[in-house]
Amino acid sequence: MSGITADLSGKVALVTGGGRGIGRAIAVALAGCGARVAVASRTLKEIEETRQIIAEKGGECLAIPADVTRVEAIYELVEKAYSWHNRLDILVNCAGINIAKFAVDVTEEDWDRVLDTNLKGTFFCCQAAGKKMIAGGGGRIINISSQMAHVGYYKRAAYCSSKGGVAQLTKVLAVEWAPHNVNVNCVAPTFLETPLTAPMFEDKDFYNDVIRRIPLGKIGKPEDVVGAVIYLASDAANMVTGSSILVDGGWVAW
Repeated sequence: MSGITADLSGKVALVTGGGRGIGRAIAVALAGCGARVAVASRTLKEIEETRQIIAEKGGECLAIPADVTRVEAIYELVEKAYSWHNRLDILVNCAGINIAKFAVDVTEEDWDRVLDTNLKGTFFCCQAAGKKMIAGGGGRIINISSQMAHVGYYKRAAYCSSKGGVAQLTKVLAVEWAPHNVNVNCVAPTFLETPLTAPMFEDKDFYNDVIRRIPLGKIGKPEDVVGAVIYLASDAANMVTGSSILVDGGWVAW
């Protein structure tokens, strides 16, 4: 499933936003390392496709449709994922959206949609899963943040705010839950080739500006995020919590 390996046999993982792009790549990689993976998204068709990909490769996957902007739905999602094998070891918060507008044009509805998905959804997924992990003696939470938690960029007022919030939230949860053996970290990718970014890259000026800002000189793929996630989910990261791993081709370095 992925060239990057770790022993996650017997672990149960939940990946939100697992129907396509980064979330799908992460779900497939976790399954390839032996984890049983529950995937969630609003779109049943997409997560069923992820489930089928994992099943065809010999993995075990449960597809759960869910809207992570609704707290009640989040708790139902986590309960279903937990009840599948009566444990929850890994949560990857990958559900996210962006509405690209200059700050002067952002509406209240735009702001709420982005923050409700990217920050509110992440927090309450962490809360619901964290309760299970604390009761179960530990776990790993990996929030897919963004390099935009660390830099500003055009038409990203709500998005940068939400991802900056995710980075800070990760630190708070890492501190609070360390005594319970729950490690909480971020992975912060740059722009990648995903269904979300594909329409953006049709604008050649935008594409060229992004390439100009990445020292490695290339656009990443969802699979480029997998290594950081697998590392944080594995025993190799036992002493890592409250951190953000940038997968940005060097963007934030200059």
